[in-house]
Amino acid sequence: MDDIEVPKYFVCPISLQIMKDPVTAITGITYDRESIEQWLLKGKNTSCPVTQQPLPRDSDLTPNHTLRRLIQAWCTENASLGVDRIPTPKPSVDKFHFRKLIKELDKHPDSKMEALRELDLLAAKNERNRKYMVEAGVPKAMLSFIVNCFKEDCVNGLEEALSVLSLIRIPSAEANLSLNEKDEIIKSLIWVLGCESKTQVTVKSHAALVLKTIIETASSILLERLEPQFFETAVGVLTQRSRVTQQGMNAALHVLLDVCPWGRNRLMMVESGAVSALIELELGSPERRTTELILGILFHLCSCADGRAEFLSHKGGVAVVTKRIMRVSPTADDRAVLILSLISKFSATNLVLHEMLEVGTVTKLCMLLQGDGATYLKDKAMEILRSHSDEWQKFRCINITLLTRYIK
Repeated sequence: MDDIEVPKYFVCPISLQIMKDPVTAITGITYDRESIEQWLLKGKNTSCPVTQQPLPRDSDLTPNHTLRRLIQAWCTENASLGVDRIPTPKPSVDKFHFRKLIKELDKHPDSKMEALRELDLLAAKNERNRKYMVEAGVPKAMLSFIVNCFKEDCVNGLEEALSVLSLIRIPSAEANLSLNEKDEIIKSLIWVLGCESKTQVTVKSHAALVLKTIIETASSILLERLEPQFFETAVGVLTQRSRVTQQGMNAALHVLLDVCPWGRNRLMMVESGAVSALIELELGSPERRTTELILGILFHLCSCADGRAEFLSHKGGVAVVTKRIMRVSPTADDRAVLILSLISKFSATNLVLHEMLEVGTVTKLCMLLQGDGATYLKDKAMEILRSHSDEWQKFRCINITLLTRYIK
């Protein structure tokens, strides 16, 4: 095989291998289907690899049957030289096939499970399938299936339905459902998050990802009427780190952050133990994005008296927020300093001020003033230091020279 000269037009420009399923892009260049689909799926700025012309992810890829036959004939002629024959590709599924599978969901339980498994396999296979699934209405069908599972208290098929939704995008037209429809979907997903199952890590993670998508497009009317069960379950996800993936954890944090702007929601989050759960999660030194989300939620919760009280009742609250300043990201700095500002302004008892001194908050704020951080953050740090400098200077452990350098 190494001694055979392969015609150049048989070779895919991406994989540099003989094409098995040649397709022609709208730019006129022919690629192997699998290679160009992966290129379009993973590329940030999608363009034709050869011509560099724009090539949208959803652009048509036309099968080049003539070239495929030529490749197959050439492979057959050279089979004695070790060339493998290229089989004829199976016909690709289209949106009509997916509509047929959707209809199977209303039939016998066995047919329903077979359809769900096939949808899951096809969604995982390639971007072309996922595109047709969206066009056929699969996302809405999967959401309806999950709601029916909730109503019937049945978990059969949940894993497959949620897996499909985690692989394909939920179009804005389907995410923007009626108030009652979306309310039912949210309650159903919260039910899933509270369910126990053999594959609960996967199921709960996918449920959190879908819930994040739904909450992002929910109206303020819906978000204002969330029930305590919503927060109890969402906070419960944070306390069960071994039962959810990192992606699922971040999705749950996104959900809580998105509902924080409403005072009623903040109170229910505090009552559900969110403050303690968030601090404990942060004490585990999570990844950067997780820390940013945690600090963002804590900032909102500390804007209310009950939230600040819970924050200060945890021995690690002030310490872990202080520690994150100048160690994670500018976003984390912003949220950490704003948390400390709220504590300084509304809850600065002598005990709290002593704690801030002991855990290094004063020193860290002084270091922030020396750094290259944002001006508004330095102003916040300066405001905190000036507000309580007289009290802090009474303690023997304080470096008065360091403190007074920035407040005079």
